[in-house]
Amino acid sequence: MPDKGTKKKLTRVGGVDSHSDEKNVREFVASDESKGKALKFRIFALLSWIVAIGVEVWAILLLQKPPVNTTYLIIMIVVILIFAVTGSLLWKKANRFDPASEKDKIKFFIQNQLGVIISVIAFLPLIILIFMNKDLKGKQKGLVGTIAIVALVIAGYFGIDFNPPSVEKYTQETALVESLMGKNLVYWTDFGTRYHTYSDCYHINTTKTDEIFEGTVAKAKELEKITELCKTCEERAKKEKKQK
Repeated sequence: MPDKGTKKKLTRVGGVDSHSDEKNVREFVASDESKGKALKFRIFALLSWIVAIGVEVWAILLLQKPPVNTTYLIIMIVVILIFAVTGSLLWKKANRFDPASEKDKIKFFIQNQLGVIISVIAFLPLIILIFMNKDLKGKQKGLVGTIAIVALVIAGYFGIDFNPPSVEKYTQETALVESLMGKNLVYWTDFGTRYHTYSDCYHINTTKTDEIFEGTVAKAKELEKITELCKTCEERAKKEKKQK
């Protein structure tokens, strides 16, 4: 059945692509606006990581001056963690706006998993020096070392991108929507995990939904939690296409 629309507040995000030829699939290219946003996020991410590594260096210098103040050391570890995680979240956000291509495997891995790499750099040298430090007593070394290891695990977890975006994924997903609907137009909500081809899909037209956003597939996927097309919408679109 055709899209009956929705009575929810509908907000347009960015532009909408016009009808495209299914036989001539265009490779996704981030818009200048998206590239600009990605650049800003990457700059702030790098600044955050620089602070994290700077505090790490400070903590390492603190270890070289006995007696070691474990309270200060723990505070520094927490600060490193905060800035390392912040940098990773900003960097992953940037990748949603301007994804890498899978054609260059090394670049693709580094760009999407840079948060993990930075986390290791920000914590591993400090952890090694903590356990090698002769001025720290057994209990102090165990406490501070454990906190640092836990911080590394947390930072590493937030640094990993379990569903890294790519030019190829954006191209494929956009082509699917265009083949089903004739245009690159989808709908989503702030709290959903899927984008939809119908604004009246019952998954987003609920009593808990106040506002629905519409835009391109790329715009929907700028939200990290949105991963793929709603299966209900996909099946509905396929059935309607067969009936035409």
